Amino acid sequence: MEIHDREVMRKITLVLFSFLMMACSQLIDQPKNLVPKDTMSELLADFAINEQLNMVVENTNLDNATRYTLQQKKIKGNDFVESYKYYTATGDIEKIIDNAQDIVLNKDPKAKIYIEKKLKENKNLPAFAR
Repeated sequence: MEIHDREVMRKITLVLFSFLMMACSQLIDQPKNLVPKDTMSELLADFAINEQLNMVVENTNLDNATRYTLQQKKIKGNDFVESYKYYTATGDIEKIIDNAQDIVLNKDPKAKIYIEKKLKENKNLPAFAR
């Protein structure tokens, strides 16, 4: 394929993807108790930290840790789930997850080195994740 053909295909793909994203965002209504994006990032960061704690301390009850985290932020479990679905449908979840990763890295800067090492080791991840 020539460079021009690739550019045209890329633009067509981008337009189709944009239409798909708009269609998805219209298929799901905004939840009544939508959790703000920054709070979603904080929750996801806390959930990730809890998950790591479970690997270090055996018999940690992740359900209790999740409930406690939600309770601290005064968020109902159903509101979190509905907000997560909404942000996934609108395409905002990727930025929320990126912000959650930044929160984790700010809490533990050594984690960045560990994450980069694991990403290099895992050949199954898509190129954009590495």
